[in-house]
Amino acid sequence: MTRLTLATWDHDRAMPLHDRTVTIPGVALETQIMPTTKLFQLAAREARFDITEMSLSTHILQVSRGPTPYTAVPAFLSRAFRHNGFFAREGSGVESPADLAGRTVGIPEYQMTAGLWMRGILQDEYGVDLSTIRWKTGALDVGVRRERVELSLPEGMIVDPVAEGETLQELLLDGRIDALLAPKPPAAFLAGDVRIRRLVPDFEAVEAEYHRRTGFFPIMHVVAIRASLVEDDPGLARSVYDAFTEARILAIDRLKQVWLGSANRLTLPWLGACVERTLAAMGDDFWSYGFAANREEVDTMCRYSVVQHLAARRVAPEDLFHPSVLDT
Repeated sequence: MTRLTLATWDHDRAMPLHDRTVTIPGVALETQIMPTTKLFQLAAREARFDITEMSLSTHILQVSRGPTPYTAVPAFLSRAFRHNGFFAREGSGVESPADLAGRTVGIPEYQMTAGLWMRGILQDEYGVDLSTIRWKTGALDVGVRRERVELSLPEGMIVDPVAEGETLQELLLDGRIDALLAPKPPAAFLAGDVRIRRLVPDFEAVEAEYHRRTGFFPIMHVVAIRASLVEDDPGLARSVYDAFTEARILAIDRLKQVWLGSANRLTLPWLGACVERTLAAMGDDFWSYGFAANREEVDTMCRYSVVQHLAARRVAPEDLFHPSVLDT
């Protein structure tokens, strides 16, 4: 029995591996659950875990630069629509994402996958010239946030960290930045501060239309495996992929059981309505795994990465994953 370490956040589609409901043949897992803000620092800088949740933006960047400790399998642990994450300060003159050209905009990390997608949306959907934006990076509303991998940016491109002890929310409220690209709503917005507003108020309808038109449900995180392990055991990548696929099936079945049960077991009043809207808009395979079904979306991410001065070269989607899972 091979002993390997595994680290992810506590996604319902990952927990069956942590609680041993799903196992990998011939492998005994030592698992850790931790927030991805901490996990990705350890994965990108130290390659600490044998199997790890990984930012796909960071994985593309590292593959583009040369040999990397990890290869990946197309089990996409995190996906999220991103039109909901554009925020501006009231009175800034920013009325829609199209108005962000020439502005100073905050983002927790320039390389984060949410930012990769949101900048891509600004360019593709709203016609924004990204080269005109000045970027500020740092913690959204509490704590400290730094780039997990050193950036290599062209001369003249402005990506500056906030000062020690400051947050992007503070800069937005003080008028030192005009807008935010945020993976979650700022705390002040959630508390009802009217000085911060969403630039896409009807985001659910806009995101649904975006999915109908593009077929994309933006991929955020992927499952990565230490490359040396699959060199020694080429079948391991497929076994890991199969295990995460089984865990996702269990999570979706559980969701449907909760939805169809005689009593609502989750503390959410419109859970059933949300599930029904999702299935109607995206079908049964709404949280898709596998390479073939997601190749075009991953290729778009690779294009975004090089255009946004993250990747050192244009990476092919096939370069990101172990060859044994390309037929999934």
